[in-house]
Amino acid sequence: MSVAFIREPEGGEAFEDLPDRPVSPHANFVTPEGLAQIEAEVARLQALAGGIAREEKAENARVARELRYWTTRLGTAQLVERKGGEAVHFGSTVTILREDDSRQTFRIVGEDEADPAKGSISYVAPLARALTGKTVGDVATVNGHEVEIAAIT
Repeated sequence: MSVAFIREPEGGEAFEDLPDRPVSPHANFVTPEGLAQIEAEVARLQALAGGIAREEKAENARVARELRYWTTRLGTAQLVERKGGEAVHFGSTVTILREDDSRQTFRIVGEDEADPAKGSISYVAPLARALTGKTVGDVATVNGHEVEIAAIT
């Protein structure tokens, strides 16, 4: 008989071993806001895990996987306090001027808190890497295009 027709054992064991979410090999630098977001997510998932019925195996497996990921991220988080200075660094808000004279402003943050649509990019993003250490007026090339740093806060 084909394996396709063999019935799963009772209990839905297929849901019990969801693979873990991949964890970045980069240092887990976080801003104070990013650390608060991770802590809130761990607390939310812990509360959710306690309220799921045992028979909801798929949901239990999903929540357990997410909780493992965020607990790991919390355990490896390295808080980087905002520092002053004139050069671009982790936590800086940077305004760049593109070749077409358009301006873009974003904040350089940790990987888990990055949201380009909301104006934040990861410190490991090519643009952030190209700008780190540079000051107002400096030019960097990213993906074959030049950008000039117009402001740093």
